[in-house]
Amino acid sequence: MKLVIAATGASGAIYFQRLLAKLDPAQHEVHVVLSAYAHQVFREELGSWSVPEGYRVHGDKTMQVPFVSGSAHFDAMVVVPCSMGTLGRIAAGTADSTVLRAADVFLKERRRLILVPRETPWNLIHARNVVSVMEAGAVVLPASPSFYSHPATLADLADTVVSRILALLGLPDPGAFRWAEPE
Repeated sequence: MKLVIAATGASGAIYFQRLLAKLDPAQHEVHVVLSAYAHQVFREELGSWSVPEGYRVHGDKTMQVPFVSGSAHFDAMVVVPCSMGTLGRIAAGTADSTVLRAADVFLKERRRLILVPRETPWNLIHARNVVSVMEAGAVVLPASPSFYSHPATLADLADTVVSRILALLGLPDPGAFRWAEPE
């Protein structure tokens, strides 16, 4: 599978970190883009952290990457975390950064685009922008962790959201919570 995994300046760096930890760059071609604000938030939330080995990392101010063109086939793009500002710019069709241009291409080519906002509460503008991107074909997966599995750590809690992302990509997550069959 050919994937683009992007992060923007919303809180929730742990979701991005855990997603990359669960993907295998030896099995999938994974391109990574972090916005300038994502770098700031990651430093605040994770300290000194870097993208693991094997991922193809790109800047957010270049159009010299294959996934910003509709003629290069990619299977899916995930923006996690996705700031409401980024979601709004995607809804408006702006494409003045690598992340925004790639999202625009994924929508116009009818490819899977998964946006994972963490913002709460929403205002009416946020809600309208969410409706706009969903009408355009994006999947909006709010970063709302679940507690069914009784997570013991922050990583366990974040993984409840990451498992949903992987499921939407059609990828297995062997560590995902499974409901016990009723007796």
